[in-house]
Amino acid sequence: MEEGDNSTAANVARAIAAALDWSSPPDARKAAVAYLESVKNGDVRVLANTSLLLVRKDWSSEIRLHGFKMLQHLVRFRWDEFSISERREFANYTINLVVEVVGSHEEWALKSQMAALVAEVVRREGIALWHELLPSIVSLSNKGPTEAELVAMILRWLPEDITVHNEDLEGDRRRILLRGLTESLTEILPLLYSLLEKHFVAALTEHSRQQVDLAKQHAATVTAALNAVNAYAEWAPVPDLAKYGLIHGCGSLLPYNEFRLHACEFFKFISQRKRPVDATGSEFDSAMNMIFQILMNVSRDFLNGSMSNSGSIDENEYEFAESICESMVALGSSNMQCILVDRGMTSQFLQQMLEYYQHYKIALHFQSLLFWLALLREPSSKGKSIAQVSGDNLSVGNLGFGGGPIDKDKKWVSLFITDEVCAAILDVSFRRMLKKNVTSGTATSLEPLELWSDELEGKSDFSQYRSRLLELLKLTASQKPLVAAARVSQRIDTIIKNANHQSMSHQDLAVMESTQLGLEAVVGSIFDGSDESLSSNPEIKFQLHTIFAGLLQQLLCLKWTEPASAVLLGRYLDALGPYLKHYPDSVTGVVNKLFELLTSLPCTIQDPSSNNARHARLQICSSFIRISRAADKSLLPHMKAIADTMGYLQAEGRLLRGEHNLLGEAFLVMASSAGIQQQQEVLAWQLEPLSKVWTPLEWQNTYLSEPFGLTYLFSDVQFMWSIFHAVTFFEKALKRSGSKKSNINLQGSVGPTTNPTYLHPISSHLSWMLPPLLRLLRSIHALWSEPIAQVLPGELKAAKGMSPVEQTSLLGESSLKLPKGNLAAATGDGPSMEMSREGDSKENDIRNWLKGIRDSGYNVIGLSTTIGDTFFRCIEGSSVALALVENVQSMEFRHIRQLIHLVLVPLVKNCPVDLWEAYIINLLHPLLLHCHQALSCSWSSLLNEARAKVPDNIGNLLGSELKVEVMEEKLLRDLTREVCSLLSALASPNLNSGLPSLEQIGPTNRVEASHLKNVESYVSNSLIGFLMLHKGTALPALRISLEVFTWTDGEAVTKIIPFCGAIILLAISSNNQEVREFVAKDLFFAIIQGLALESNAIISADLLGLCREIYVYLSERDPAPRQVLMSLPNITKDDLLGFEDALSKTSSPKEQKQHLRSLLILATGNKLKALAAQKVTNVITNVTARSRTSAPISGPTVEEDGAIGLAAIT
Repeated sequence: MEEGDNSTAANVARAIAAALDWSSPPDARKAAVAYLESVKNGDVRVLANTSLLLVRKDWSSEIRLHGFKMLQHLVRFRWDEFSISERREFANYTINLVVEVVGSHEEWALKSQMAALVAEVVRREGIALWHELLPSIVSLSNKGPTEAELVAMILRWLPEDITVHNEDLEGDRRRILLRGLTESLTEILPLLYSLLEKHFVAALTEHSRQQVDLAKQHAATVTAALNAVNAYAEWAPVPDLAKYGLIHGCGSLLPYNEFRLHACEFFKFISQRKRPVDATGSEFDSAMNMIFQILMNVSRDFLNGSMSNSGSIDENEYEFAESICESMVALGSSNMQCILVDRGMTSQFLQQMLEYYQHYKIALHFQSLLFWLALLREPSSKGKSIAQVSGDNLSVGNLGFGGGPIDKDKKWVSLFITDEVCAAILDVSFRRMLKKNVTSGTATSLEPLELWSDELEGKSDFSQYRSRLLELLKLTASQKPLVAAARVSQRIDTIIKNANHQSMSHQDLAVMESTQLGLEAVVGSIFDGSDESLSSNPEIKFQLHTIFAGLLQQLLCLKWTEPASAVLLGRYLDALGPYLKHYPDSVTGVVNKLFELLTSLPCTIQDPSSNNARHARLQICSSFIRISRAADKSLLPHMKAIADTMGYLQAEGRLLRGEHNLLGEAFLVMASSAGIQQQQEVLAWQLEPLSKVWTPLEWQNTYLSEPFGLTYLFSDVQFMWSIFHAVTFFEKALKRSGSKKSNINLQGSVGPTTNPTYLHPISSHLSWMLPPLLRLLRSIHALWSEPIAQVLPGELKAAKGMSPVEQTSLLGESSLKLPKGNLAAATGDGPSMEMSREGDSKENDIRNWLKGIRDSGYNVIGLSTTIGDTFFRCIEGSSVALALVENVQSMEFRHIRQLIHLVLVPLVKNCPVDLWEAYIINLLHPLLLHCHQALSCSWSSLLNEARAKVPDNIGNLLGSELKVEVMEEKLLRDLTREVCSLLSALASPNLNSGLPSLEQIGPTNRVEASHLKNVESYVSNSLIGFLMLHKGTALPALRISLEVFTWTDGEAVTKIIPFCGAIILLAISSNNQEVREFVAKDLFFAIIQGLALESNAIISADLLGLCREIYVYLSERDPAPRQVLMSLPNITKDDLLGFEDALSKTSSPKEQKQHLRSLLILATGNKLKALAAQKVTNVITNVTARSRTSAPISGPTVEEDGAIGLAAIT
């Protein structure tokens, strides 16, 4: 080492100390970090010598750790800069470093980093180096426990690039590493077993001699060896793991507290392995059978102890039991075929899993729930299509049936799913549908179970957990319908008898509500129409009818008149909707009972105390909708009777407008089962009275003709809400009418519109519905414009601010519930506000009205664009643009986002080609101009001043200023993503069918000039091409597409990629110079800038793909791509020539992307964080004491650091 290296090392050490010293001035820390980066990116030999000096023992631990990380950086990113001899010299020097860090008092983090460095050198230099090192590694492990621990760490790090994804090792390098390590398993696996056995025995021996320090050293070696074994358990052949004793060895460690959690990790990994299809299948089955026996023996001991004396089991035992149960779930879900031939073992295994499911500890029950889901899904997947629940990996098809004929294995499993097993699962599932109430104890004191609570960690959330329970109920009911029907009926009967019918407590209501969900799941599963046993077995069908007819009669006899209990009774009745579909004779009683419940509650709107009753009435009306949907045609014969009852109640003033709308929506659902003609008749009946209120010019001229007209409307409360209900019903009519399978979707086109003869039943009504709505929306938008906004009454100014519900939603909080009068809460659909409620302030009434009209009005327009050409032919594009974007400069971000999402995206996707200019250009030109200016300003403020500047009126917010800042940033990001979604919609393939794909263009970068077209030739078959001819609209869109790459929002970048891809295709296939120059220079550079942001790491592959397309297809036609690359700081001309030479030798897009990736990393000095992110995680990953996942964490952990006690080893 030269003197200069010592000086540099000293400078680097001071810089490290300064960078880590938070008391240092910010400028000093910034300068220190910059200096460290300059060393990392400077001369590679200076970096090597300096780093090797810094890892010596005469430096502090912090500096030595940084030195190891610098060495890892060098090996990972700059190894190729060394000559062959220098690489071997460096490798030998690194191995010699092992001696420097070996010591009983050396910190675990340093030893781990040293081991990672050695493993990295081996991976970079090749497996041949490992074969040379192996004898010395074995020799080192025999010296003592600390040396053996370090060897185990090296062995653990070696397969890192096999078990953790790393793009650098795609292809040959990964295969070579895997092949080399596989060939070395005959030496590695026996060595690991030897380390486990030798040091475990030594730890016990030294502990018995009370040599605590020495026992700790041996125990640390055992732990390190277990971590290494776990690294091989994921990929090494299972028969080899059994052959060399590792399965037996890890099983022997399960009784010992110090090692059992690590040993459980081994079994969890190996239990998920799939049976090979080669000749080693029988050996695999034998190994798995051994694992079944090991885990079941440990499990049996715990379950016996838990049942006999649960009070003696502490939390550590339960934690261990949870790990065992998790391993058994993985084993049973992946390799059940290994024990099916042994009926006794299979029965014992399922019995243990059932006992876990019945266990009062929620963690054990939760693990077993995943197993039963996987087990019951498998036989159901052939006869039924059960909806999957996201959040777990045990989907249909995961259950291991690889050992023989699949149908035979499934039949074997079904033999063990007895009525008793299903009954036990059902009983536990019903009881566990409750959630613990932290403020008032548990939901019911009758449940001797540890119920779900928000304090549980790592178990998703209650809604997901309950969804899994409901799915299990459905699966069980599909297997054993009679058992499920009987159990749910008994459960409801018991609850009804125990409940206080006069005034139900919160406890009773919670139990009733949870059981209603269970009833809904069971009935839906039994009567969903896919179970052939119902039609083929009359006896089963009769017994089911008897059970549910009795239950229905019991429900119809109940006299529950309190609002909350009446709502629950309505929900119990609509849960039986699928049953009514098969037994329509019961419909009359249900309809009469719902009307009885409705009329038993007061409907006055003057009494503030009636809010709960009016909320309950809305919920009961929504039950009609659910029954109409589930019972299908069974309600058709009753439509006239229902209509007569509605008319009678309305004439007596006992049916409010909002309730009438919900019942009208139910009629639309009923009519959808009868065909288009019936829908048209129902729509005419429903819309005729509304048109008499909606179409007259008198109210429009009075309230919508001048800027302050709406202030007069707010004084006419009755008419104000009648307008509200008209708009909300228009929305419902659009959603509910049309072909039953039309798939009306705001994000896509409507199925029936592909049929030119199809006419949507509401089409004829759009001509009178839309003009007043557009005038109304224009007037609402004007309330935010200057100078009108300045002179509005105080209550109207305040009403324009956010409601507490909106604030809570933006903050991601869930503690604040929607108001009880909320229509969305009642129907699960529709606008977010309901009728005016006496007792609420007028400010809240106006706010609710404005939000409801805006939400539903936007939805009406958006849905109207999806039902064919009627919308576009019955109204002028200029009037739509005037209403929607005249005052876009004054709109708040949240409102622009709604406008884009609900109106503009579906309009763009469904607009006829001949009206693109009249609609799309007229709407997008002012919108994109404003959005570009507003987003640029807000993002600049956020990035430079750490606070987004948004125009939104947050309203009154009790809390810290930080909450306001969070909401402002959320508003900014939401609008950014929505604007990018709009641009993505412009690039939809069905709107750009004229653009050729890259496959059509071919892999060559030499596109013949004669094949290039004018942009004008794309105007009728490419919306992107059409847009480029309207520069006023195209320019802000293109500017947004550039700037979004610098806005630190990976989701927005994801959404903009299709737009950029379409622009690139246009540049490749056309001869337009402006588009080509934009893509070749501006877009190419912007994407590279985007790769500098770590927020774009998840989509870095897509961004590289865009860069590749630009360079491969345009670099021969335009000098800009080469100029952009040559402008990068660390590139040379030779680097570029080498890159182009590599490109010319392959036509594989994947390999070309990899070459480009390597070049960009080199050219930017590894400054592209989106590309470096994945690599860094592989460099500094460490195994924790609890788990080892494929998503490694950053930095060394301390969970295995410190003293290791052996008190439990006796």
